[in-house]
Formats: sequence, C-alpha cells, structure tokens
Amino acid sequence: MDRLETRELVYFVTVAEELHFSRAAERLGIAQPPLSRAVSRLERRMEVRLLERTSRRVELTAAGLVFLDECRRLLLALDAAVHRTRRAVSPSRLALAVRPGTGSGLLARILRYHDGAEPELVFTHDQAGALRDGTADVALLCTDGDGLTGLRTIEVAEEHPVVLLPRDHHLARRAAVTTTELRRQSVYQEQCPPMGLDEILDRVALGRLITVAGSGTADRLTREVIAVPVPDLPTTTLALGWLPQTSRPEIISFARTAQRIAADRADTQLLGERTP
Repeated sequence: MDRLETRELVYFVTVAEELHFSRAAERLGIAQPPLSRAVSRLERRMEVRLLERTSRRVELTAAGLVFLDECRRLLLALDAAVHRTRRAVSPSRLALAVRPGTGSGLLARILRYHDGAEPELVFTHDQAGALRDGTADVALLCTDGDGLTGLRTIEVAEEHPVVLLPRDHHLARRAAVTTTELRRQSVYQEQCPPMGLDEILDRVALGRLITVAGSGTADRLTREVIAVPVPDLPTTTLALGWLPQTSRPEIISFARTAQRIAADRADTQLLGERTP
C-alpha cells in the first residue's frame, strides 16, 4: 500500500468527529462528493471498513475508533515537528511552559539573572503536553504531577504548602493549620482550581475560596490574602523538564541558572529565619 497522505488523515478525522459527511465537508471547505470518495478510497487502500454508513447516520467501526486515535496522535506529532523546526531557525530562543502562579517569585529571579536570551513564556495547565506538542522547549513542573515519563528533568526548588485565606478569616491568625481544620471550611477546595493566580487571589479575598498553593505564591499575595503553612501536607519539588531529543546547550544553561538562583534564594531565606 502506498503511504497515506496527511490530507487523507485530516479528512477521516473530520468525518469521524462530525459523524456527518455534509457537516464535515462544510468544516473542511470542500464539496461532499469528493470527501465521500476520498474516505471510501482510503478504506479500499487500507482494506478495512472504518465507517458504517446508512441513509440516516454514520458510525465508527471498531477499526475506525482505533484509526481515529492513531490519526490524532500522528497529526499532533506532525504539528510538534513543525513547531520545533521553526524554532530551530533561532535556536538561542527558548519557549518556557509554566502553570499560572507556579513558582512565580522564583521564576522572576531566574529570568532576571539568566545570561542568555529571555525565554518566551507559555502559560498552560499542561506543561508536559506543551513539551510534547512542540509548543515549548522547557517547562517548570511539579515532580509529583502526571505526564513526566520520558522527560529529562533537573530539580530546582522545593515549595512548602500554604493555605490561602482571607485576611479576616479566623485561621489567618494562626502560625499553622491542619488539613482537618481546612476541610471544615465550606469554601475549601483541596485541588487548586485550574485558573490564573490573580483570579484565585481575588476569589480568596472575597471569601469564596480557600485552597492550598505553593509557598512561592507569597511573593504575589495581596493585602487581603494571608498564606498560612500547612505542615501535614508534603512539600512539592519544582523541576525544569524537557524532551531528551530536544536537549540543547541553551536548555542546560537555563536549567543550571535556575538551580543556582533557587539555591541562593533558599540560603537567603534560611539566614533570615535564623536571624533574631
């Protein structure tokens, strides 16, 4: 069988998502008959029926479901290849994926003292995904998160858990609180909501949210929000990660800078705690 064309994969995925040839053709900007012929030709070439067609509906066969998943994966990989190839024109420029609000204070220091070109920031809640689809070259990650398999990582810092509370909340006057106490609060959310830190802080200040974040958020707190340690929760390790096949001197240099800045910051904080 001759190698399939990208156009054929796109045609099939569109039909599979719409389950309607007319809507798929409209979405693709082509006429329906050529689209129907293209999908039928694809099935003949593969010698597999991908779709069950009746006068009333279109459904994916078991083989069609498998092929849909494979096509999506291949098209994403192709997009990632294009992203990485375009950035190879200016290899000194890095794209850094970071979750909004994660390690913001540390990140600001790293960007301030890094000798190379300042990275382009890509804000996302799926940093590992941004690496794999080619949107980013390097990512600031939590090592206890999902999707780290296959990445090369360098640990840069630890963040201790703190709960974000409205200034007038009775727990805000405490030196520390427990998760048991937090679970008694009606607006407490164990998982930090998938939104930017500014919105999280606004919700906390308004008394509509209580949640746990990393101690790095202390650099961004407003006057109306207090961060209180939660010692019975584990610390979170922040790391820089990237795909092994995309390792470049610029990435290693940035990671080493991050390690150095994080170590200096930790030493300064420790000295401050010891100073009476």
